[in-house]
Amino acid sequence: MNGGDGAAPVTALVRSSALGLVAGIGPEAGVVGVGVDAVDISRLARVLGRRTAMAERLFTAGELAYARSAADPVPRLATRFAAKEAVMKALGVGLGAFSFHDVEVVRIGLDAPGLVLAGAARGLAERHGVSRWHLSLSHTGEVAVALVVAEGGGDRAGRSPGPPAKP
Repeated sequence: MNGGDGAAPVTALVRSSALGLVAGIGPEAGVVGVGVDAVDISRLARVLGRRTAMAERLFTAGELAYARSAADPVPRLATRFAAKEAVMKALGVGLGAFSFHDVEVVRIGLDAPGLVLAGAARGLAERHGVSRWHLSLSHTGEVAVALVVAEGGGDRAGRSPGPPAKP
């Protein structure tokens, strides 16, 4: 291609997308944070086998019910654990910032999984201007992976959430 008129529609689309004008997203919207986590499925199985109360500490009743509907619940639990850790990373915090129960991976029918935040996790997300979550889960027989993108608008859009500023 010579970059002439043949490229104009694609160039216009890319420019519009970069400005946030595609799909009804205003120019002020942007990525607030990204988190990814991977979990060794066999390691999680060993931990849950040794510490039977651990599952109730890490997962909500809904997550446990969904996982236990499968012949082997551990891969489903591993993806959900990875998602909780990925949310922490997307918000720029580590373990202890909120309860594992404050982040729930939900699935309705055949829809893609989504996130529901409560308590301290919801408060952090609100302070960072998160208005929408994107979640992708996957696993093999050995590893579970979650990718989380926190999207927001306003003056915090496009900034890493990081720790809150000190007065």
